[in-house]
Amino acid sequence: MVVGSGGREHALVWKLSQSTLVDEIYAAPGNGGTGFLATNVEISATDISGLASFAETRRIDLTVVGPEVPLVKGIADEFSGRGLSCFGPCKQAARIEGSKVFAKQLMKKYGIPTPEFEIFKERERAAHYLKSVDYPVVIKANGLAAGKGVIVADDVKEAIEIVDMMFVERRFGDAGSEIVVEEYLRGDEASIIALTDGREIVPLLPSQDHKPILDGDRGPNTGGMGAYAPVPKIDDHLVTDIEHRVLRPVVAALRREGITYRGVIYAGLMLTEDGPQVLEFNCRFGDPETQPVLLLLKSDFGELIQATLEQRLGEMSIEWSKRYAACVVLASCGYPGEYQKGKRIRGIENAEAMAGVVVFHAGTKLNGADFVTNGGRVLGVTGIGKTLNDAIEKAYQAAECIEFENVYYRRDIGSKGLR
Repeated sequence: MVVGSGGREHALVWKLSQSTLVDEIYAAPGNGGTGFLATNVEISATDISGLASFAETRRIDLTVVGPEVPLVKGIADEFSGRGLSCFGPCKQAARIEGSKVFAKQLMKKYGIPTPEFEIFKERERAAHYLKSVDYPVVIKANGLAAGKGVIVADDVKEAIEIVDMMFVERRFGDAGSEIVVEEYLRGDEASIIALTDGREIVPLLPSQDHKPILDGDRGPNTGGMGAYAPVPKIDDHLVTDIEHRVLRPVVAALRREGITYRGVIYAGLMLTEDGPQVLEFNCRFGDPETQPVLLLLKSDFGELIQATLEQRLGEMSIEWSKRYAACVVLASCGYPGEYQKGKRIRGIENAEAMAGVVVFHAGTKLNGADFVTNGGRVLGVTGIGKTLNDAIEKAYQAAECIEFENVYYRRDIGSKGLR
């Protein structure tokens, strides 16, 4: 069973369906695309008890959790307590994403490179501090905010408005009741996602996400408007450096805190002149980074997950395609703010008929024979090619085949990699 309903979950279902270990897949709740490879089940990703009971009833051998919310709420603990196999870190380990304060304090304690920061629980203290810092500055809600709780302020007026948004307006609810004010770093952002069985670490291909809604990285942050892999700027030497300076130390730090971390560890990095700095840790596969990364994976994904759960990751080696992949997210107009649902989608079959293209569904559902929009991020059109430019061109050519009312997508996905 794959838990979740987005593009990441469609990619997980798609890759697991190719595994020699997998005979049948359920997606809970899934989307319009997962229903062609799996049986969609109307159970919310946050209904932990319901998911566990369904896994018991259907004797499901493995559950793979896509989104962060059920992990932070303890789905792995619930499944483990019932003797069920669940791929994802326990509740204590998932705090690495669920609390930015916890993650920053852990990094500081164990010397993991991260921007300088201060933590605040009160509006007045934060406002006073923000009058004395250099700008720009980064302000982060402590808790989960669907990728939208990180905001860059260019001056003190804007910074205090953001603080008021979190503390006074409560725009992010309890997630914004404590904030991190962080040094702004310059450089290229990148994502390194790795599998870990609690001791061994196996990094996947480096990828680069595009968070802001508008071209040129302008506008508010989203859950991610596109991604590509691998990242030309990150060679094998740099991946090894990140593994030994970031990934292994954080898993070891958690172990010293009495927490065994098993599953996916995702480091969101800024590549600076002084080396990689950790902007955030996530406890799950990225979305949309998973789409291009899994498209390039040649190894059996089910076997890799099973080895992680059985602490045999050290025995495994991963085989990758030597090509590039790029994912362009097609979004509903208005996202990441308010948007309408139920818009008929045309042209998916034309896009999928193109060689080297896979269309991953995110916010879709079937209405009779038609796909209709059912979320902010609707589709992840993903192309594969011998060069990064080839992959990007395929993704955009396929994206142009698809139509729905007021469709929006960025036109510069992967341009940093080309530069």
